[in-house]
Amino acid sequence: MKKANDEGMFFTLEDASAVIQNLKSECIRKSIHFLIAFIPLLLAATSRSFVILVLIFGIILYIYLENLRLSGVEIPFFSNIVRKASRPRDNNRFVLGPVTLGLGALFALVFLPKTAADIAILALAFGDGLASLIGRVFGRVRPAFLLGKSLEGSISCFFGVLIVAWYVCGNVKASFASAIAATVFEALPLEDYDNIVIPLAAGFAAKFCLGL
Repeated sequence: MKKANDEGMFFTLEDASAVIQNLKSECIRKSIHFLIAFIPLLLAATSRSFVILVLIFGIILYIYLENLRLSGVEIPFFSNIVRKASRPRDNNRFVLGPVTLGLGALFALVFLPKTAADIAILALAFGDGLASLIGRVFGRVRPAFLLGKSLEGSISCFFGVLIVAWYVCGNVKASFASAIAATVFEALPLEDYDNIVIPLAAGFAAKFCLGL
């Protein structure tokens, strides 16, 4: 069965199924992104060194389990989640996203003071997360200067980071600087490595503006 779109082209049921599957995978990936937002709460309840150790342990454990999965070992829950969250480019390859996600949060904690680190981690959770979700669902305008990313996704990234940065520091200049830095680097074709670059860019922008 085929259905014409606005441009006179046709979509099959298989096309629609593929789109739905891609959206499900994106939602799973970004749900993991959003979980990173709990790190500032964990910091408030425990200590920086404890959270750093938890992140290091989590990264090492993931690498171990992912190598087991690639060797053919079926790991309950883990293998299923990784398969559902992986992108087409990750087929039969090590899924790097969770590692760079953990490293992005880890580097923020190691290299930035607390306020800037909180902004960095929340920028990673909501800036990149919202950009991908909104861009995937609603993205239509893709100007050349965004290098394939959508304008809708970039706007979502900007306002997502602006709001969380303002929530953390209450400083207009630092909030705008963090949002601009995150949006610029989110637009670059960095693939999984944007999980490292985006939080550091947003965090160092906040650090500079706040004089920390």
